[in-house]
Amino acid sequence: MATALVIENDPTDDLRRLGEWLTEGGIDLRVLRPHAGDQLPADLDGYAALVVLGGEQQAYPLPDGSPGAPWFPALEGLLRKAVRQRIPTLGVCLGAQLLAGAHAGQVERSPSGPEVGPAVVGKRDAADHDPLFRYVPLMPDVFQWHTDEITELPHGATLLAASTRYPHQAFRLGDRAWGLQFHIECDTAMIADWARDSTLLAELDYDPELVVAACDRMMADVEEVWQPFAIRFAALALGELDDDAPRRSLPLLGQ
Repeated sequence: MATALVIENDPTDDLRRLGEWLTEGGIDLRVLRPHAGDQLPADLDGYAALVVLGGEQQAYPLPDGSPGAPWFPALEGLLRKAVRQRIPTLGVCLGAQLLAGAHAGQVERSPSGPEVGPAVVGKRDAADHDPLFRYVPLMPDVFQWHTDEITELPHGATLLAASTRYPHQAFRLGDRAWGLQFHIECDTAMIADWARDSTLLAELDYDPELVVAACDRMMADVEEVWQPFAIRFAALALGELDDDAPRRSLPLLGQ
């Protein structure tokens, strides 16, 4: 079985539903937790895909010039190797920001302020020609929970989804690496953990219970869109994604 290397940057943001969908798609998962002391490999030999999850750290240097986390330089090196070697790659929230930053994109504290809770994003025209995004609906449901944003995409990146306040919601780098500013992996328990004693929600004067309830109501809608997306990513990692082949073996929206 093909194996995807998964990098968990923060114990509060694990694979959750995304892991279930990728496993359903037929790939094995090896999760490394550098926040708990796991060492990152020097290369991606033996891995069919790379998945980089979110976290509370920032993808740009701290005021003293040090990285947002000690392992970020090594992780950015892996992201560069993944793109160069055309290894299917998926970065979620912080993972997307690290993917952008590793390729000379710009990430910073969002001038538009935080974005939290259920939301929709809008597909760009280029998404119609993307092997994963072409099957995503025009305005898919997502979860947002970030204070930083990608303010400038890497050179040559393809913008796939945007929103009014945050123009870079999803992008592709090369032909096999995707970054999602938003979250698709969350379940209600994860959102509830984030909302508990959240300084971010307090700053926004958001009622944590209302935020959790609003996200919970969207769980089925998010799954309807992003479970097929994840399975198509798994198919790409397995070498089974061929847009010229019959598509009945891969789930589409609503199936």
